[in-house]
Amino acid sequence: LLSALALTEVTLFTKCPQFFAKSGKTPTIFQGSHYKQICQRLNNQYKYATLYDTKNRIPVYSAYQYVATKNCTRRTTWDIEPQLDDSTAGAEMGPESRVDRNVRGLNQALNNDYDGSGFDRGHLYPVLQNDDQCYVNATFTLTNAAPQDLSFNRGKWKKIERKIVETLTQYCRGMDSYIVTGVVPGNNFINDNRVNIPSYFWSAYCCFDNNQEPISHGGYFHHNDKNATDPKEISVQELESNLTNNYRVTFSVFGGECL
Repeated sequence: LLSALALTEVTLFTKCPQFFAKSGKTPTIFQGSHYKQICQRLNNQYKYATLYDTKNRIPVYSAYQYVATKNCTRRTTWDIEPQLDDSTAGAEMGPESRVDRNVRGLNQALNNDYDGSGFDRGHLYPVLQNDDQCYVNATFTLTNAAPQDLSFNRGKWKKIERKIVETLTQYCRGMDSYIVTGVVPGNNFINDNRVNIPSYFWSAYCCFDNNQEPISHGGYFHHNDKNATDPKEISVQELESNLTNNYRVTFSVFGGECL
């Protein structure tokens, strides 16, 4: 079992509360040793938080703050989280070569899982919702990605990412804004049952005024399929109902806020 070490990536969310509503109101954290809380770290700084499912080798969700968006350069390589496979590995995300090949990929997806699969490495915390190159670089870890239908990822899901940006820009400028994006596991896998293909992708946003009162919030819940319906915003409450039904456990996105 991996230990929850301070100042490491695979640690408790209490080490990086800034990525959650009201500085610590996390989404539901599933029970079970195969669920790992990751404070995603690059250049000695936490960038966002991820709950990772080592059994399905995909994230459950990534949580992050939204500030603004601008054109940043996309990386061409993807990192992994070394400590998921080796608890003695370094604290930061890094290339696969940092982990001994005998244990590499035991608890997480690797790049060759996606090669030739016909699926994109679908960002949960996306490039589009970023205004800082270092943060963009940090989104390129496979612990922040899940197999996503190519057409859905590059079409309707991209529209959803943009719609959230447009809403936050219009109604939440200068406010504390939070986004949680996640997936629901499906019944199929890529690369010989190694990495689960999610049945759904979902995302929710919420912003707070200076008195920490929620001002604007909403969500999206869509099939991971090229034939997915057009993007339709729903309430956070409806999203939580969908997630509760699909996860089969009562699920809260913003710790009881933004309903």
